[in-house]
Amino acid sequence: MTTPTAATAPGRAARPEPAAPAGASAPLVLPPFPGRAFHARRTLRAYAELVRAPAAITVPGDVLAGALAAGRGSGARTLGLAGSSVCLYWAGMALNDWADRELDAVERPERPLPSGRISPRAALTTAAGLTAAGLGIAALAGGPRTALRRTLPLAAAVWTYDLGAKNTPLGPAVMAAARALDVLHGTGAGPARPALVPAAAVAAHTLGLTRLSRHEVDGAPPREAALTLAAATVAAAATLRRGTGPAQAAALALYAGSFGPALTRVLRGPGAAPEVRRAVGAGIHALLPLQAALAARGGAPRVAVPLAAALPLVRRLARKVSST
Repeated sequence: MTTPTAATAPGRAARPEPAAPAGASAPLVLPPFPGRAFHARRTLRAYAELVRAPAAITVPGDVLAGALAAGRGSGARTLGLAGSSVCLYWAGMALNDWADRELDAVERPERPLPSGRISPRAALTTAAGLTAAGLGIAALAGGPRTALRRTLPLAAAVWTYDLGAKNTPLGPAVMAAARALDVLHGTGAGPARPALVPAAAVAAHTLGLTRLSRHEVDGAPPREAALTLAAATVAAAATLRRGTGPAQAAALALYAGSFGPALTRVLRGPGAAPEVRRAVGAGIHALLPLQAALAARGGAPRVAVPLAAALPLVRRLARKVSST
């Protein structure tokens, strides 16, 4: 039923609309901007889910730990290499979903590819473009030698994991190696030896976490949580060094408090899939206080503080876009 207007309401005479002046152009019809804005926002969210955007906050700390151990500091070149690593991390996430698109259609139909929000071709193009961007940024920030000696092996490890090693017994080791290479990325074209201990700490954490992540759908036996807890203990021990001060102690306490309870619930309980996913998410986020402890070990407590302080931020963002 049509609602009466002021011109046609009962009891009122209809008034003719004023005629447009001669030669006037037709009225401007605005495009449906709100609808297009909604579509753009939905597409942006889909890509954020594809690359697990908030989880990339845990990446720069690897590069900073390696750079500080090698005496390079946290200047513009180091930050450039950190940006390169973020691109490679996002590339790996996009490539992971492209490689797992058929499995996700069964186990995680809400993911961007099986839900149809992003096409497989677009995901693969995203992975390739971000990889190229990561290599280019590294070349600009650290020079061609850094791109060849550090960035290219890191990119190769990422693609090797997603396209071949992930579903093999070597998968966790390859992922741990990729994360160790990310720490060594911070050394630039210089020697990698000074950063081997921080790289080993991050690799140990990643090894246990990757093993546990294989049980996100079906649940994990208690022994997997025990192995992950042992790996986390090794990682924490590798950060220890005399004279690091209260910043490192606080960072290690935060590391234990952010990862330990979730692991303990998996260890004590039946290891149900939701508990495992929460533990994996906690382990991804716990990289921040671990990196903070490594920064303190490298003599940069001022760098350790913002790394540890970023933990609440990444947790809050993960409620909107999952890190796993």
